[in-house]
Amino acid sequence: MARKKVGLALSGGGARGFAHVGVLRVLAENNIPIDMIAGTSAGSIIGGAYASGMTVAEVEAMSEKTAWMKTIGPTLSFGGMLSNAPMGKFLALHFPVTRFEDLKIPFAAVAFDLATSQTVIFQEDGDLIAAIRASCAVPGIFAPVRDEAGRTLVDGGVLSPMPVETVRDMGADVVIAVDLLSCGSSFAEDSRSSLGIVLQCAMATLRNVAIVEHTTADVVIEPQIAHLRMDQIGRRQEFIELGEKAANDALDQILQIIE
Repeated sequence: MARKKVGLALSGGGARGFAHVGVLRVLAENNIPIDMIAGTSAGSIIGGAYASGMTVAEVEAMSEKTAWMKTIGPTLSFGGMLSNAPMGKFLALHFPVTRFEDLKIPFAAVAFDLATSQTVIFQEDGDLIAAIRASCAVPGIFAPVRDEAGRTLVDGGVLSPMPVETVRDMGADVVIAVDLLSCGSSFAEDSRSSLGIVLQCAMATLRNVAIVEHTTADVVIEPQIAHLRMDQIGRRQEFIELGEKAANDALDQILQIIE
């Protein structure tokens, strides 16, 4: 009898994306097969790294070197305050491969086309780093990324913050989704500034869409990270540990489904 194909859907979440590393560690340690991965925003970074052939230890080591100064820079674009081009250079330096054709595990990065208001799925061939940059281009904060086809792209979380359907379309029989958004936030948020208001509204929208995407996943792992902000890179180890705990809590359910 053929084994069920297992897909992993990794949500966005800024610095919360470090929690994905803890989830991957538990899956690897328990020999849970991962046949395909789809990621949005931060999920595309961790998912792309793992799909490129990096071990969990290597992904964590790369994460430890992550800093805002290595991932963002100034931009002359009117479409955003910052550029994530430095992030692209950082990833290219650490990934063993930078083309979809050379990945060890089938992978999809999810972006959003501003002109057509449609989701764009990068997979199978093309520039992996450019696809991840597009998936991480948070609207209004990072300048949009223009791809080889001339499309103007931003963060895939606009329509698909946790790409369950994407990994299902890739052929997964079982989808394990990791949701870093639905837990919300328990820290004091500053809504006095225009940026604060925009971010709070964006977070509410992302949470609601992610919750809807729960219905099509077989297992949803939800790290309890509501007390941590999306910009707290310095707390990466706490994110990783909480991701690990959430994955361990879901392990029996995962084993039961795939077996």
